[in-house]
Amino acid sequence: MGATWVLMGGVKDMNNLKMTTPNKTPPGADPKQLERTGTVREIGSQAVWSLSSCKPGFGVDQLRDDNLETYWQSDGSQPHLVNIQFRRKTTVKTLCIYADYKSDESYTPSKISVRVGNNFHNLQEIRVPLKPTLSHGRAGPGGSHPIMNERGAAWAVPSKQLELVEPSGWIHVPLTDNHKKPTRTFMIQIAVLANHQNGRDTHMRQIKIYTPVEESSIGKFPRCTTIDFMMYRSIR
Repeated sequence: MGATWVLMGGVKDMNNLKMTTPNKTPPGADPKQLERTGTVREIGSQAVWSLSSCKPGFGVDQLRDDNLETYWQSDGSQPHLVNIQFRRKTTVKTLCIYADYKSDESYTPSKISVRVGNNFHNLQEIRVPLKPTLSHGRAGPGGSHPIMNERGAAWAVPSKQLELVEPSGWIHVPLTDNHKKPTRTFMIQIAVLANHQNGRDTHMRQIKIYTPVEESSIGKFPRCTTIDFMMYRSIR
């Protein structure tokens, strides 16, 4: 049996998981910051996306439009599924999901399962190896460790499922194996198993998928971290 990731929306006091989050946005919370490092690349456009259900006008396009004001809204029974299928086996490192409890309330996911596999018939729940990201590196209750979201620190207690408590911002889910290596897969499935306040349908505002950028076989060069330099980092 694996372990569940209980993600508590930002933590200000390490002994009180439900206190207000810090005002400062922690580094690396916005996926665009990851892209600017040159170490990862967003590959969602390379996949075929499908949903278990959606309300007309609130589907895949809204999940992928880079607009945090739009969202996918399911229109059916739970679990609500997002299926992401690649045409070839693909290396994936990080899954980023944007949720906003303040706007979506009972539509906000409270329990999510992330699965990978070759197709619908052999999907396996992924085990997310998290480690302390705060400067003091102290573990929290139950052996939990802090994971960063846009609002501050969040606790992750080992398990196979993500348990979200009033999330408001980007949630980063590492898609790595027990050796911390990126996963290679044909398919990712995100299953919303429950919502806050026992809500039936769900809202999800954005989903992004990242693959690591391979180092040059000729030699290692300084990372391009500004937009101007990134325009010329590859030969077209």
